[in-house]
Amino acid sequence: MKRGLGNARAGFTLIELLIVIAIIGLLAAMLIPNLIDAMHKAKQKRTVADIRITGTSMMAWLSDEVGAAAAGQTSTDVDLGQYQPITRDALATLLVPAYIEVVPHLDGWKTPYQFYLDTASPLKQQVMGMGSGGQDKSTLSGSYTIGAFDPTDYDQDILWVDGYFVRWPQK
Repeated sequence: MKRGLGNARAGFTLIELLIVIAIIGLLAAMLIPNLIDAMHKAKQKRTVADIRITGTSMMAWLSDEVGAAAAGQTSTDVDLGQYQPITRDALATLLVPAYIEVVPHLDGWKTPYQFYLDTASPLKQQVMGMGSGGQDKSTLSGSYTIGAFDPTDYDQDILWVDGYFVRWPQK
């Protein structure tokens, strides 16, 4: 009688172990794309937030300099060739610490932001801007049509100029 109880199985068979591994693999295959998409969406949201905060501080600087802001544009196209590029360090000397604690350097995809601010002619219509090239790390250039884009297209440029977003993720 004791011998029969002693022969009881201990552990898992190879088939049971393979089935459990297959189930875990299927679950991982379903969840990993969602995790990757969520990570990209978080990078995109961080980039938009950085641009919005820095843009607000640029608007505050402009308001203090000329007593008016360039917000409220009505055009449907923006040509970055009409904007004066500025380095992050030069922008930081204007904005830190009065308007912002720190000017962000890298977007969500670890690419430097591109800044535009014409400090010599702050009364111009095209005076300030900031943008990110998106996941594909493209350089901002040329003309942009104002409008939103599909937030799952992470290669799209995100651009803020003269007080409003020109290109932004939105469904």
